Amino acid sequence: MRKSWDEYFMEITEMVATRSTCDRAFVGCVLVNRDNRIVSTGYNGSVTGNPHCCDVGHTIRDGHCIATIHAEMNALLYCAKEGISVKGCRAYVTHFPCLNCTKALIQAGISAIYYKEAYRVDDYALELIRKNDVLLKQID
Repeated sequence: MRKSWDEYFMEITEMVATRSTCDRAFVGCVLVNRDNRIVSTGYNGSVTGNPHCCDVGHTIRDGHCIATIHAEMNALLYCAKEGISVKGCRAYVTHFPCLNCTKALIQAGISAIYYKEAYRVDDYALELIRKNDVLLKQID
């Protein structure tokens, strides 16, 4: 049986996550346009040109690795760097986005967020998603 678009993109997102260089969480993000074309991918890892957590260890502050750029931000920042619009795109993410990534996805014009794992779901992120009419769906 043929996979749905959601299943297809979530499987790709899980593959993207295998490139993560911060082993505290292997997170992947895929941004998809209205025509079901992938416009960007991202995984959590260090700033370009800096050592990876998996090689040198973590830089922890307030329980978070501050050396890591989240997968959603990496996907969005690639588009910003290359001049690619994400307005109206859907985001597929292995984990529910943190509050800062949720804000960035909304601000960039993402119309829907699909996620697999309900990891640290933030109440204010949920409120922002509702207030901004962003579709939110968990995919098993």
